[in-house]
Amino acid sequence: MASTFNLTFFPLALLLLFGCASAQLSTNYYSSTCPKLFSTVKPVVQSAISKENRMGASILRLFFHDCFVNGCDGSLLLDDTANFTGEKNANPNKNSVRGFDVIDNIKTAVETACPGVVSCADILAIAARDSVVILGGPSWNVKLGRRDATTASLSGANNNIPGPSSNLDVLTSKFSAQGLSTTDMVTLSGAHTIGQARCTSFRSHIYNDTNIDGSFASSTQSSCPATSGSGDDNLSPLDPITSYTFDNNYYKNLINQEGLLHSDQELYNNGSTDSQVKTYSTNPSQFKSDFAAAMIKMGDISPLTGSQGEIRKNCRVVN
Repeated sequence: MASTFNLTFFPLALLLLFGCASAQLSTNYYSSTCPKLFSTVKPVVQSAISKENRMGASILRLFFHDCFVNGCDGSLLLDDTANFTGEKNANPNKNSVRGFDVIDNIKTAVETACPGVVSCADILAIAARDSVVILGGPSWNVKLGRRDATTASLSGANNNIPGPSSNLDVLTSKFSAQGLSTTDMVTLSGAHTIGQARCTSFRSHIYNDTNIDGSFASSTQSSCPATSGSGDDNLSPLDPITSYTFDNNYYKNLINQEGLLHSDQELYNNGSTDSQVKTYSTNPSQFKSDFAAAMIKMGDISPLTGSQGEIRKNCRVVN
């Protein structure tokens, strides 16, 4: 009986959670308390990407990995200490997530403009949007008003974030657990039109899978040795055609069986998501429009609002 009750009321509870949380977020949340917020954040992001094109993808990934663990609450930004275990050393993040110094630089600039007002969680949300725009992607109005977590979840990071070897069922399930649909999942996966991945993330796909173009596999193998422990950190672009441009080539690559990760190619592998991949491969404007909407939806995942959490002075430590 208890199990039936929980299953019956879970969709309603989820609706209430998202409805209440997102209702407290607002695109003009800081309009009076920090009116120059957006013009303070973007130049710092622009400078970081100018120094290293890859950084835009890294910041976007930070936001994704933050939101999938207890919501978009800035918990990923917290450093481990002797008395605190954060999320940075979880399996999906260790030696992989990066860009924390850029968030620190943004926070410093924002604190100068309006001290003690803007959360690190909101700074990350804005920086993710700005990164996409700077690299040629769509813009959207970022909903704000999140507060910063005072806790983190190593187990949540290990369990909630889909890995590069995930199949379609696992991907669908992990996105669904966050209130995101299969359509949202295919759309948000398009973030892999920018950025790079480590050899250890795609080695099995390029050597063992059969749903991969032979010449693409061979060329990728040249920088990713078959032996585990050899070249594990060697990087390859997720989209080798336009690695630093936010476009729809990711989906074209999937149709050509040139997805770098096993989880990427699962989106176009004679399954239920093939048609959406085909649509995006020929309709870049629809992809960009849908991506903006999906990013807003992801940003609504379980934010801390009102008197919950805090406004961190330093994004790496609890006040």
